[in-house]
Amino acid sequence: MFKNIYKKIIIEKPKLTLLILTFLLLSFSFFAKNFQLDASSDTLLLENDPDLKYLREVNTTYGSKDYFVLTYTPNNNLLDPDTINNLTSLKNDLTNLEWVNNIITILDVPLLKNNDDPLSERIKNFKTLSSEDVDKERGFEEIINSPIFKEFVISKDGKTSGIIVYIKTDKKMVDLIRAKNKYLDKLGDGFVSNEDENEYKKFTKKYDSYKKINSQKNHQNVIEIRNIIEEYKDTAEIHLGGIPMIADDMMTYVKNDIIVFGTGVFIFIIFTLWFVFRSFLWVFIPLLSCFFSVLIMVGLLGLLGWKVTVISSNFIALMLILTMAMNIHISVRYLQFKKENPNTSNKEAILWTSEKMFWPILYTVLTTICAFLSLIFSGIKPIIDFGWMMTFGLLVSLTVTFTLLPAVLSILNKENSNFKDEKKSKITSYLSTVAQKKTKTIFVSAALIICVSIVGISKLEVENSFINYFDKDTEIYKGMKLIDDKLGGTTPLSIIIKFPNVEDEEVDEEFDSWDDDEKDEAKYWFTRNKIDKIVSIHNYLQNLDGVGKVLSFASIVEVAEDLNGGKKLQGLEMGVLYTKIPDSIKKEIIDPYISVENNEARISLRIIDSKKNLRRNELIKKINYDLENKLNLSPDEFKLAGVLILFNNLLQSLFKSQILTLGVVMAGITLMFLVLFRNVTLSFIGVVPNFMAAFLILGIIGLLGIPLDMMTITIAAITIGIAVDNSIHYIYRFKEEFSTIKNYNKTLEKCHNTVGVAILNTSITIVFGFSILVLSNFIPTIYFGVFTGLAMLLALLSVLTLLPKLILVIKPFGNE
Repeated sequence: MFKNIYKKIIIEKPKLTLLILTFLLLSFSFFAKNFQLDASSDTLLLENDPDLKYLREVNTTYGSKDYFVLTYTPNNNLLDPDTINNLTSLKNDLTNLEWVNNIITILDVPLLKNNDDPLSERIKNFKTLSSEDVDKERGFEEIINSPIFKEFVISKDGKTSGIIVYIKTDKKMVDLIRAKNKYLDKLGDGFVSNEDENEYKKFTKKYDSYKKINSQKNHQNVIEIRNIIEEYKDTAEIHLGGIPMIADDMMTYVKNDIIVFGTGVFIFIIFTLWFVFRSFLWVFIPLLSCFFSVLIMVGLLGLLGWKVTVISSNFIALMLILTMAMNIHISVRYLQFKKENPNTSNKEAILWTSEKMFWPILYTVLTTICAFLSLIFSGIKPIIDFGWMMTFGLLVSLTVTFTLLPAVLSILNKENSNFKDEKKSKITSYLSTVAQKKTKTIFVSAALIICVSIVGISKLEVENSFINYFDKDTEIYKGMKLIDDKLGGTTPLSIIIKFPNVEDEEVDEEFDSWDDDEKDEAKYWFTRNKIDKIVSIHNYLQNLDGVGKVLSFASIVEVAEDLNGGKKLQGLEMGVLYTKIPDSIKKEIIDPYISVENNEARISLRIIDSKKNLRRNELIKKINYDLENKLNLSPDEFKLAGVLILFNNLLQSLFKSQILTLGVVMAGITLMFLVLFRNVTLSFIGVVPNFMAAFLILGIIGLLGIPLDMMTITIAAITIGIAVDNSIHYIYRFKEEFSTIKNYNKTLEKCHNTVGVAILNTSITIVFGFSILVLSNFIPTIYFGVFTGLAMLLALLSVLTLLPKLILVIKPFGNE
């Protein structure tokens, strides 16, 4: 029945088919305007991570502001009058930007040791380096030795200044994020009703719309700040950093990758098709299928509201490659049939080819879908989205290929077409000889591959750093590296210290000496017991390897006690001092580290992300262990929070993801082989060569010491899913030819010279198609392209040597 419907509609009414497809193309093209990119930090986090929820609570309590960081290394020293003038001018230009809230430079640091006035006067009427009557040498010495400002606005060597540019808070965006987080918290607690879900869907449109506007604003901000920096390039070496800049550059990279990958693969496909067919018709038809498939999929993404991230930025390139592979297999089989049956009508040839190729291509698509669907078990949102995108994309490509190609072929191809006389491929002929005669070589190589895979996989690790995701020539890398080296590290981590509600006897006695009215004031929260605890933890963290700048209330205490002649301040004195600090300073250096209301303190530190041999997971475990066992804190007295924790959680989930995705794809594909061939032995023969290629790549990654990341964990599953297509085509054709030839060696030769050529052409195209990804600025994408391409090359060799050798040895189709 299906065959008759297909014949009557697709084959006999090709113009109607083409009209319907064109209508679908135009319809989805309308929704392509809603196609969105998302390069925000949210896409690199585990959305259901409880540590993410806790970090949101910490940010609410202690405040979280967006800011840019500029590293400013002048041609002269920082105290040179010209440098001060240039820095002042740069600061003023930045301050004049409409979106800038305030700026902190070395010119804004309060100098408290620059004169001999009483301490209270110095705090109230502090001077800065920009003050006219200040001793600049003395002031500079104070800043470079300041527990608060060294490695914050000035490097240890005093040659580089940090410029912190705080961005005005977008209240609407803050409210939207708060509303989103509230829903996610309810979702995590399992308290979401149907009404909540419907409301959230409406809210999502509003959120996404404003987020897009906010992203455009941020892009404009980056352009403006870079234009200003450009004006001062002659006076200093200046690099831009900060999360807003990274987010904007990432967005630029995603856009660039989509254009470069898509264009590069498209051009390569044209050359490949011309090389294979040497006919404009056979270049045009597959290209048309690729065009229809990609444009319909882009429209579908816009319709569904799915955003493309840095992880899924190569989906267009992948769709082009896989769509073209389907078209090559069908086209080659059609041409071979026409050559062998020149008197058959064009429509009959198209119908015969479609019928013969439908099931093997359907199963190749299903196995590839199985590979991409396995990614949904990763637990990592951008990887899950990538899996779903490619699943829908493959279904679109399959539908378009089996409708558009026959329809266009029926219209454009004439009955009396001349088909070029195909020459045998030297490569497949050679591999045919190897498969038949080099038994020992093949099996020894297979054993060696297994050994290398086992050793390499045992060395796999997930330790990675965000800075290493980018090429050394990018502004992201340069800025982060300089901040790491000069300004105390990049990756933030917070230690939240929770104080008991009842203090010890010493504290109670201190409270007893105060008036009852005073006890209600926030300043009397400060006690020596709390201060000592903060100081001891601060000092411990400061001495850890890999830790850069540490800031906490202990930093303020150190400054205060230094100004007090080195004498320890008691709680009451600290409380009095707290009241005398101007609100502008208090807001910047105290409120982010003390929460009187929650009876907590926060110690903020930054990790030197570019430090070699840094083991983040081990560092986190060590801090947790030492706080409990060396500093005698109970587990409920402290908690770690921050980007370091979230990033580490993501990395640690990768091993679990690798095992899950591989397990799912291997089980799924093996099951499909059993359904397709209904033969356990044949299924084993079909999957083994591809599994070996995937495991070898993982082994090579492990031996090279390349850590797993969000892209490389997908290589093995995707390689198996795509490479196994070759096994299906080869076995399916072998089974068909053997039923006629009844000789294993002759069937092998026939298959290598027919379907083997198609496998070679599609595989080489896929290999070079993936090689286009090396043009990315995102290192994981480059690794993905290189290693997936290499895996496909290994799978090609395996399918044309090991697989036929196993067929010859095991004889799954019975005796000759």
